[in-house]
Amino acid sequence: MMSRKRLKQYILIIAAISIALIYLVLDNISIASAEEQGGGKSVYVIPIEREVERGLEAFLERTTSEAVEAGADHIIFEIDTPGGRVDAAGQIGQIIQGLPIPTTAFIVNEALSAGSYIALFSETIYFKPHATMGASGVINSDGTAADEKAQSAWFAAMKSAAESTGRDPLYALAMADSSIDLPEYGAPEGRFLTLGPADAVEVGYANGIVDDRVELLHELGLSNASIIETEPTVAEEVARFLTNPIVIPILLSVASLGLIVELYSPGFGVPGIMGIVSLLLFFYGHIVAGLAGMEAVILLVLGIILIVAEFFVPGGILGLLGIGAIIGSLFMSGYDLGHMSMSIGIAFLVTLIVAIILFKRIGMDKGVFRHIILRDSTATEQGYVSSTNRLELIGMEGITATPLRPSGIGEFDGERIDIVSEGSFIDRNKSVKVVRVEGVRVVVREV
Repeated sequence: MMSRKRLKQYILIIAAISIALIYLVLDNISIASAEEQGGGKSVYVIPIEREVERGLEAFLERTTSEAVEAGADHIIFEIDTPGGRVDAAGQIGQIIQGLPIPTTAFIVNEALSAGSYIALFSETIYFKPHATMGASGVINSDGTAADEKAQSAWFAAMKSAAESTGRDPLYALAMADSSIDLPEYGAPEGRFLTLGPADAVEVGYANGIVDDRVELLHELGLSNASIIETEPTVAEEVARFLTNPIVIPILLSVASLGLIVELYSPGFGVPGIMGIVSLLLFFYGHIVAGLAGMEAVILLVLGIILIVAEFFVPGGILGLLGIGAIIGSLFMSGYDLGHMSMSIGIAFLVTLIVAIILFKRIGMDKGVFRHIILRDSTATEQGYVSSTNRLELIGMEGITATPLRPSGIGEFDGERIDIVSEGSFIDRNKSVKVVRVEGVRVVVREV
């Protein structure tokens, strides 16, 4: 028979093994649970805020590239935008569509116009309870409806965006085309469709409604994932501001105004500094946003050199070439030829008005003009005369030395003078009298 001592040893061994097995099972269960909630995974959170423009595009291109290089497992775009430029939205859509990482659009407030287009490229869309998406009609910068060609292209883009992620394109089209009749969603004919959270879930444009990011991560199975929040750098924030369609014409107007006013100022002062700084800010913003390259800067510098050279080389050709080079550099930096043309036109008009006012009030006697405009004159007051005015001859009498037909020569107190009759012929050796002097013209009459 087994001794009591050995039996006790066996019981202890079995108990130890049992505890170890239980621990391993529980540990595996916790690991599996953690993995189910994204343990060991990383999620990049990228904000899409304010207006959609090319500065935002540059920011998204940088942050999404960082996410891909870091091996992120998911990207969440937190969207709150009223929309913006169609061309920038198109570029952003291509960036999101080309990502090899799963993406989610989290609409925290509104995704309107170009914002709805961007959201459609994400694989999943979640709404906050009060968020909206839609109202995507394309309009011009002056607030009027775009032409038929632009609208047709935008309809096709919205439809394509919805289809790229397997969504019914009807609702995307209704967001952009007010002729589509969807009264059950608050968009009868004549109104653009705007979806709230419940309607978006119903039509398959939203995967759910969540209160915050924590709940969203839980829905995505990423509660335990590492969160990497991205923010625009100071340079990107500045670039977004400087490339705003409203700011561009202001910058160009200040630049041209400053340089024009500087022409009327003694020395180089505040107006000139403002003009140069505004021009530098324009190019800085567009370079950071990826819109301008070194070729545009080189063309700008060349234009400035040609204009300065014009002050020393007569002819005007160098000045015209310099102005053309600067305008060319502006067009090379712009993301839209139409908008850049309008901005340059506004700056030119403002500058022209101010130049006319300054010319009328100040004239050309101030600033740099006093060095490049000739002010010397051969005035009579300064002793310069073009001819001798012989007023002392009036009333004198003399003899014609030659016949007057009607001009000739007469002799007055021994001085031979060119004279002219009042119109009639006067023969030689006739007595004549000076009746008037008109500059170099001495008029005589026969006595």
